[in-house]
Amino acid sequence: MPIAITDPTDPRLADYVSLTDVALRRRTEPERGLYIAESEKVIRRALRAGHRPRSYLMAQRWLTDLADLVADAEADGVPVFVGEHDVIEQLTGFHLHRGALASMQRPELPSVAALVAGAQRVLVLEDIVDHTNVGAVFRSAAALGVDAVLVTPRCADPLYRRAIRVSMGTVFQVPWTRIDPWPGGITELQAAGFTVATLALADDAVGLDELAADPPERLALVLGTEGDGLSHHTLEAADLTVTIPMAGGVDSLNVAAAGAVAAWALRPQR
Repeated sequence: MPIAITDPTDPRLADYVSLTDVALRRRTEPERGLYIAESEKVIRRALRAGHRPRSYLMAQRWLTDLADLVADAEADGVPVFVGEHDVIEQLTGFHLHRGALASMQRPELPSVAALVAGAQRVLVLEDIVDHTNVGAVFRSAAALGVDAVLVTPRCADPLYRRAIRVSMGTVFQVPWTRIDPWPGGITELQAAGFTVATLALADDAVGLDELAADPPERLALVLGTEGDGLSHHTLEAADLTVTIPMAGGVDSLNVAAAGAVAAWALRPQR
């Protein structure tokens, strides 16, 4: 049966404490540790991807809508905690209005070689620190046929709660892993047969429409961090730089928007 909670300091609920605090999330959501899935849609996508729940937390009214998940949890010995909204808000630091939270065990990330073995189109996220942008890139990647996403060591966590929510759970749909070292990992991609292209402004850049007219069979497109863009080491190591032709005196787009435009233009004709 669901476990009623009345005390926000209950130690059994440690996974859910102060979810709005980034520093706490970094301590309690380490690589290979846990992550928090928020909302019915996201939780169901995580389960379909084979991720294993540690526990659930929800308000009483969601027991009916999520009855099948509750039944499966009971059968598997996964605790389901139920509480009033004010108790949950004290515990998590925000008002839960998206159905439920699930504390999920992180899956083991694959190697870069295993991830890209059959890929034609790969996005590489270099040091993108905004979780909203990371989530938006994953959603575009899922929609536009990107085979895999690689994130550099200093890139924001795709399994951070906001990134998952913005992606609408597509972080569970698009294969991804971390590429380390970086930009040293560019040579690994090139050895695997990828043309590595950076999306940036440069005097010798190739226009996106020109590249799309005769795209390489295997392409890894590198997107840079907000503000500073790509490092000069990355630009030097890549095979080419590509830019999106623009009008109206605009020279750049938000990284998620730019990635979506490029992914659509360069999508493989399968």
